[in-house]
Amino acid sequence: MVDYLINLVATAIIRSALLLPYAIRVRFFGWVMANFVGRIAGYLRRARYHLGFVWPEMPDAERHRIARACCNNFGRTLIENYSGAELQSRAESARIVGNGLAAIEKARAEGRPVIFVSGHFGNFEVPRRALTARGFVIGGIYRPMSNRYFNAHYEKTMMDVSGPVFPQTTKGLMGFLRVLKKGGMVTILVDVRGETFPDLDFLGKPAPTSTSAAEFAARFNAVMVPYFGRRLENGLDFEVILADPIPSGEPSEMMQAATNAIADLAARYPEQYFWVHRRWRDRTDI
Repeated sequence: MVDYLINLVATAIIRSALLLPYAIRVRFFGWVMANFVGRIAGYLRRARYHLGFVWPEMPDAERHRIARACCNNFGRTLIENYSGAELQSRAESARIVGNGLAAIEKARAEGRPVIFVSGHFGNFEVPRRALTARGFVIGGIYRPMSNRYFNAHYEKTMMDVSGPVFPQTTKGLMGFLRVLKKGGMVTILVDVRGETFPDLDFLGKPAPTSTSAAEFAARFNAVMVPYFGRRLENGLDFEVILADPIPSGEPSEMMQAATNAIADLAARYPEQYFWVHRRWRDRTDI
């Protein structure tokens, strides 16, 4: 019942926000998340804790500033992902930087699968939309939200963008693997905690990290490319970072390289990393 009521309130807020012009809507939702929802839901407290965990020498005022900016980005990302056509327009105009574009064009020409690895940074849906506008078909796999009522409509924001998107279930995984077997392109957010995952270094701290993306790359001879959607200074537009492919090797080495790519961006642009995300094993009660 609690999840149902939470979803009712969230849905009402989202539908009301969608009536606003796009730029006002995005700024408003970021402000609401940073000033109200983030406080009530404990997101600000969790973000401040994680920042202190990673950088214990950081002054309290700076931790608070980054935590509020993180929640602002979280709110903007949420409402952007409900603003399909308008977000698509922004993604299509995004500049692509990095050396990965030639590699994925070559893979497509050869019928070789591609696994895009990304993380909870900026707006993680923007790269898939940007590449879709350039003729690529990209599927994905995602972890369903714990609130099944909210998840039922949030998952629709990922559908009909490009290739098929699968939930992280046994059935979903089989569909995901079929895409790779056919030489398709898929995306995975790899900064997700699992109790049975091995620890890899993330921002100087051990973080449980699945090696499945690298194992799939080896199994299907796929190219593994990190990509990210960095929010620009105006808060509305993006730059798509398409990095060099990760060289083949031991799965743990490949995943450490993918994790390092996320960590580098989190350190350079800490306001855009989702510090509200439970990434480490250290605490589960925040």
